[in-house]
Amino acid sequence: MVSIQSHAEFQEATTQDSLAVVKFYTTWCPDCRKLNTFIDDIIAKHSDLRWYEINGEDFPDLSEKYEVMGVPSLLVFKNGEKVAHLHSKYTKTPEQIEEFLQQL
Repeated sequence: MVSIQSHAEFQEATTQDSLAVVKFYTTWCPDCRKLNTFIDDIIAKHSDLRWYEINGEDFPDLSEKYEVMGVPSLLVFKNGEKVAHLHSKYTKTPEQIEEFLQQL
């Protein structure tokens, strides 16, 4: 998973013609740490997607713009548009994330 460190990197990641999954997280979030224990297996199964992560506290404007109300949240972008959003309460298990990704 590529870590986004600037607005320019976020712009580059989300404006491609292929799907990009962006994980919004924070360093203090226990559910974010739990997600990190199994996300690599999911990424490997979905290598057709581009995977990124961004610390929502470092980019509060992006969190607000894309309605990230809790972390971790997975947002999917294509051509600069948010096309799907898995809110934090649904990112607790690998099964919840797999179900979400199957709908893309």
